[in-house]
Amino acid sequence: MALVADEGTFREVPAPTRDSPAGGPLGWDGYDASRARAADRTGEEESVVCGTARVHGTEAVLIAFEFGFLGGSLGERTGDRLEAAYTYAREHRLPVVPLIATGGSRMQEGMLALTQLQRVARQSALTREAGLAQVAVLRDPTTGGGWATLGAGADVILALPGAQVGFAGSRVRPPDADPSAYTAEAQVAAGSADAVVPPGDLRETLGLWLRLLTGSAGEAGPPHALGATALPGTGWEAVTRARSPERPRARAYLDAFFSRRVAISGDRCGGTDPDGVLCGFGERDGRTVAYAAQTGAATRPAGYRTAARLIRLADRLGVPVLTLVDTPGAANDAEAERQGAGAAIAEVFGAVAAARVPVTTLVIGEGGSGGALALAAPGNTWVTPDGYFSVIAPELAAAILKRPVSEIEATAGQLRLRPQDLVELGVVRGIAGAPDR
Repeated sequence: MALVADEGTFREVPAPTRDSPAGGPLGWDGYDASRARAADRTGEEESVVCGTARVHGTEAVLIAFEFGFLGGSLGERTGDRLEAAYTYAREHRLPVVPLIATGGSRMQEGMLALTQLQRVARQSALTREAGLAQVAVLRDPTTGGGWATLGAGADVILALPGAQVGFAGSRVRPPDADPSAYTAEAQVAAGSADAVVPPGDLRETLGLWLRLLTGSAGEAGPPHALGATALPGTGWEAVTRARSPERPRARAYLDAFFSRRVAISGDRCGGTDPDGVLCGFGERDGRTVAYAAQTGAATRPAGYRTAARLIRLADRLGVPVLTLVDTPGAANDAEAERQGAGAAIAEVFGAVAAARVPVTTLVIGEGGSGGALALAAPGNTWVTPDGYFSVIAPELAAAILKRPVSEIEATAGQLRLRPQDLVELGVVRGIAGAPDR
């Protein structure tokens, strides 16, 4: 708690009281003595402490696990406290920050302990429906149901370096299990957590996340073009300019547009696409805008799923979205098909179509086929002078039409993919940074 809470701001939420029979609900011999020893050792009456505090200036409900109290395990009384904390957060419109260190459900309470996970899941779902953010911090260890509910169910997941993180705790894994798979770093690499944060940076990082996810939201107009200002004369010129390695890419646009930004990572399905799509939340003129930006590479299924996750989260929190389109198209290798490319692209199309918040799109480079269109906002898409949008790349169009290589450039012209063509066709609203015409 002291690691993240601003000094002197923590106030404990009153804990519900529950009368338990001797030995707990199962009459477990020695359970009362174990609880008493845990209380003497830790100074706590249960495995969680819940309250409100400011984190780098932003108020939140904090749920801190005490691992010294029976391994931070979840029992009925733990469930009572967690439910009270989530209820308080909804009543006072506060984000929830679980600071997790748990070995899982409490053996001495049997299935009644395990069913607390359903209570937690219900409270998390109600809080999500209320449009409130949940940012989890994974401490050492974060295993069992605590990871599978409070941790993995959060909107944003941060972790301390080297923390043991996994559904299976160290005593119940297969004997030949690779221990490196059960770490915070491994969970980030697998797309199941967003970032590993050193303890010294945790308060500032968590505070920035909370400020962005709870602050004022501002609609994102299209960024200014950072590259060429003159329009291309031919279709093939538009293609070559968009493919130029000197052209500004997504990071340059994000750095110019936002004063500060933080990234989400991973599709929560075992994949990441850091080379294909950048996703996160940023601050623009003191207001929060979410972003999903293609980087110029072919976008992989995990990238589309991460973008869809970002758009759905922003929509739930009422945060407008900026998308930057820049890809030759979706990855089309065999592995991409095995990873569900079609379903992943469909997710993004659906997320953009269903968004209730404003979505603004700027095509900053290549706009290749449906893999680019999936991120484009219908009726609110713009293009830079060094970008293009096309039903398919000119080379592939020529191949489909059984034309020789010598006709690729002419085919580019026929596709009418230049920025000015796109305006005339009504595909985009306008050209960012282009001179008046």
